[in-house]
Amino acid sequence: MTDPWGLETRAPRDVLLVGCGKLGIRLGERLVAGGSQVTAIRRNAGDLPFPTIEADLRHPLDRELPAFDSVVITLPPSTEGDSIYPPALRGLAKALPTMPERAVFVSSTRVFEGRPGETPLTERDAPRVSSERGGDLVEGERLAMELFGARIVRPAGIYGPGRDFLIRRVREGAAVDHTRRTNRIHETDLVRLLEAMLRADSAPPLIHAVDREPVVLGEVVAHIASRLGLAPPPHLDPEVGGGTVLEGRLLQEFLGDLEYPTFREGYDEMIAAL
Repeated sequence: MTDPWGLETRAPRDVLLVGCGKLGIRLGERLVAGGSQVTAIRRNAGDLPFPTIEADLRHPLDRELPAFDSVVITLPPSTEGDSIYPPALRGLAKALPTMPERAVFVSSTRVFEGRPGETPLTERDAPRVSSERGGDLVEGERLAMELFGARIVRPAGIYGPGRDFLIRRVREGAAVDHTRRTNRIHETDLVRLLEAMLRADSAPPLIHAVDREPVVLGEVVAHIASRLGLAPPPHLDPEVGGGTVLEGRLLQEFLGDLEYPTFREGYDEMIAAL
């Protein structure tokens, strides 16, 4: 069987993880297990399982970084004040002695927040935002492409071990907008995708990280409640609906079968581990 993407063509040797939170740590551990040298750069070094450069990327870096053949940027937008992306990405480009062979920027499907509806959106559809945070993400994508030639990954709602917000909401009996459209991706499949984006010779320039089944939120919480032996949570009053439907066909073609193809497999495993 031919591999049009060249999924095992590249072997990332020295990888820089920029803004290394929970997702970055899991990716770093996977890359180290595959033989890569991994370095993180983030505000607080903490106790990571690989070398870490402590730096606040909102300010100019006070040192030149070593060379890396691959960079993965998982910086979230600023929660308050100016966007972190212009100072962080420009400072990073200035501090690197050479441009990486491969860069990946992790954005979000939130760039479609201004396009709610039932029509499935694909990588060919233009973003439309309705908030400052969404605008920051679009700006981050643009800068990452201009400065690093980055490939863009847009995850939907990330869930998995330690990301159990909806389970807690159901247990609390909190009201939920059952009519809201929602898309999800299990953290394990997102980490697999990010590694594949580094390893593939012809990785897509832009890809949506969504599982096979966009659904309304009511279906998700009803399933969780059933597995917990609880009544479904009450409906928010009033329910406003909204949300998008995102097509995941390109992800399926690129990555193959997902370990968690729908929310059911992922939440069932999480609940069984409680």
